[in-house]
Amino acid sequence: MDKVRWGVLSVANIGVRAVIPAIQHARRSQLVAIASRTADRAQEAAQRLGIPKAHGSYDALLADPDVDAIYIPLPNSMHREWTIRCAQAGTHVLCEKPLGLNAAECEEMIAACRQHNVTLMEAFMYRFHPRTERVARLAAEGAIGDVRMVRASFTFAVRSPDNIRLIPQLGGGALYDVGCYGVNVSRMLLGEPRDALARADFGTSGVDEVTAAVLRFDGDRLAVIDCGLRVSRRQEYEVIGTHGHLTVPLGFLPGTGDTAIHVTKDTGPSVITVPGTDEYQLMVEHFEDALLDGAPLRLPPDDATKNVRVIDALYQSMKTGRAEAI
Repeated sequence: MDKVRWGVLSVANIGVRAVIPAIQHARRSQLVAIASRTADRAQEAAQRLGIPKAHGSYDALLADPDVDAIYIPLPNSMHREWTIRCAQAGTHVLCEKPLGLNAAECEEMIAACRQHNVTLMEAFMYRFHPRTERVARLAAEGAIGDVRMVRASFTFAVRSPDNIRLIPQLGGGALYDVGCYGVNVSRMLLGEPRDALARADFGTSGVDEVTAAVLRFDGDRLAVIDCGLRVSRRQEYEVIGTHGHLTVPLGFLPGTGDTAIHVTKDTGPSVITVPGTDEYQLMVEHFEDALLDGAPLRLPPDDATKNVRVIDALYQSMKTGRAEAI
């Protein structure tokens, strides 16, 4: 096979807005099919997006012999079922984050994919942006001294009470939806945390709508994370060291224009500019390389399990009111 033939499982906005264009522009990908729960919705999306085939059920997409890999942008509560079903159909999977609702779900999904010899990756697109790689390299090289703290924020305001992010049964909640980014970037920079403490406002929806968390790492290094679905839009992270700090504006969704890393050191401030790119396309092309060339995944699925294990501890901390071991 010289191209990865993709199917998309649902007409969810994240797929339509970001991942479908990325697949269509990727070097060695071909988007061949999209599925919805109704034939009309699938057909409308296929015509609008220039996709050759429309399937009126998810099962029909899994049965399509022309599909090598499936992108899953379904609600969080459906990731486990449909990843396992894709694996059983012999289809590779790129699944939205968080991979599962808990570490046990992730482990079950990974086991199914390994059993059926298919590749599974969590769609943390920001990890493929060259700016993210540059930040990690600066931190590792000691550009700001010894890194002692990471601070990460991702918030926005959900307007409709019917939004899936506000529905407990669908795996809603600020921590699952956007807090997972703060957990992920903290782990990227500091390693695996030892314990986790969280407080949240659950509002009337029954999900955590505004959440604040602290992760503690070896050497008493810390990550401070806040996330929210009912406050103004913010998304940035900061890496704080003994001799300076890095500030990364629009840290997770920078768009395709040039991006910046603001460096503040004892010698004064500076700005590193990173040329614009499409992080979603880079993610898709990395997945292509894994499928077509056997290249190792930058984000193996076990990393997704580790991320969700931290989220598990944070949700447990919301219940107990104390720090929980990870």
